[in-house]
Parts: sequence; structure tokens; C-alpha cells
Amino acid sequence: MPELPEVQALRDFLDGELTGHEIVRVLPVAISVLKTYDPPVTALEGRTVTGVARYGKFLAVDTGGPQLVTHLARAGWLRWQDPLPSGVPRPGKGPLALRVALETGAGFDLTEAGTQKRLAVYVTEDPAALPGIARLGPDPLAADFTEERFAELLRGERRRIKGALRDQGLIAGIGNAYSDEILHAARMSPYKLAGSLTATETRELYAALRATLEEAVERSRGVAAARLKSEKKSGLRVHGRTGEPCPVCGDTVREVSFADSSLQYCPTCQTGGKPLADRRTSRFLK
Repeated sequence: MPELPEVQALRDFLDGELTGHEIVRVLPVAISVLKTYDPPVTALEGRTVTGVARYGKFLAVDTGGPQLVTHLARAGWLRWQDPLPSGVPRPGKGPLALRVALETGAGFDLTEAGTQKRLAVYVTEDPAALPGIARLGPDPLAADFTEERFAELLRGERRRIKGALRDQGLIAGIGNAYSDEILHAARMSPYKLAGSLTATETRELYAALRATLEEAVERSRGVAAARLKSEKKSGLRVHGRTGEPCPVCGDTVREVSFADSSLQYCPTCQTGGKPLADRRTSRFLK
């Protein structure tokens, strides 16, 4: 799933490629992709893009009126094409979900792999009115996201810190991969209770959060959209690296699996050398 650093890179890329250009066609290909009907997608046609914004993991293409907002979900992606293929794409079993064409002949496709269709596209005059954006917590890279504000968010939380970091209503933009990376950098167990952190632990976690996201954004800066996925993977130290040596201490990166996701961590760095027990067979290490 694209998370804050990749979505920020896509925002920067699209802002440079789209701003000042006219949208001539918006072609929904997958019936499931459009989540709004008023205004229709045709309201975007003939309008000039004035900028692109990011809200958590959402992207919004602004035309000075109606905006095209998308959430790439777990398996969605954006593919820039210059030029776009000729002809009108036909609905089918392929990954193409929606195409946006510019007057230059270039444009982008929104695609989604797999059978679970969660990629979402909205046309709206006000992105903040969309339920998914309205519920977002603060952006962790915003100037006003201070250590004090972070501590206030965690105060009283009864969830484990892994789940708290992933909650878009608490903090916007962090998903499964970067929550693993942040906790590894902070040398903290994924199952430590968020509300139990000491002032020192909160300070260290805040520093790890900002540094991990800022470094990921910097790595992605200027990377072409087609290479962002591989760039993300190359920069991860524990997420998706089960069985590999931890780059910090050399211990083996371990995994805990769930019904539809998994987490990765280093026992030596994060849990005092003790492996976390798999929920399917025994209790969690607290």
C-alpha cells in the first residue's frame, strides 16, 4: 500500500506534470472505482489543473472548481504515460481502473491489481467534506506536529503502539510498512501499550517517526512514479524482510501474521531478544 512518503512523491510529480494543463478526458474503466456521482467526472473536462494536494494517503487534483480525489488503497497505483495509448480503453479483467488525458496527449492511468477492488476516486468541490479525509488526524510532517502534540495524541490510548500509529484518525499517512520501520528505529516493541509510554520513550518515538518519514520522503524525491515502489522497498530495514539479518544488530528479522496483514520486527532491537508469539498459537508478548 502506498503510504505518506510515496503519496507525497506522487503529489510532487503530478504537481509538476499537471499544473497549467487542461484535462480533456476522464474515462472510468472499472465500474467500482467511482464513489461519487455529483458532480460527474465530465465536470473536470475542459478545466485547467491549478495544483495537486495530499491529504494523508489521498491525492487531490485541483482545477479551481471540482477536484479529482483518489485513494490508492492496498493495491492501487498511478502510472504516468506520455503519450497515452490511442483509442478508448474497454472495461475488462485488466488492472486499469480510470484514465485521465491532457491536451498534450499525456496523462495518467489509475490501476489496481488483485481481486479486492478498493481503489477509490471521487469528484468533489471540497475534499475536506469526504468522510475519509474529514476523519484524518494531523499530518506527521506538518510544522505544528510537535512532540507535545504527539504526546497528547497517545495519552490515554489503550491500544498497542503498532495499531495506534496505523490509525488514520489519530495520525494521517502511516501504514503497515512505515509503522514497522518507525518502531524499529525507536527500538520499541510493536505491542507496547501506547498510553504507557514514558516521556523519554515518547520523545524517542517522535524522533524516530519524523526521521523515518523525512528520510523516506527525501529518498523518493524526484523518483519517477514507475520506480517509487521499488524505491520504497529498497529503503525498508525490517518490513517485508522476514528471515533476513537486521541491518543494525544482525539478528534475524521475525514476523507475526494476521488474517490480512503481517508485521516484521527485530527481537534484539525491539523486544529484549524475545520473539513475539504468533496470535494464532499463543499470547502476545506485552
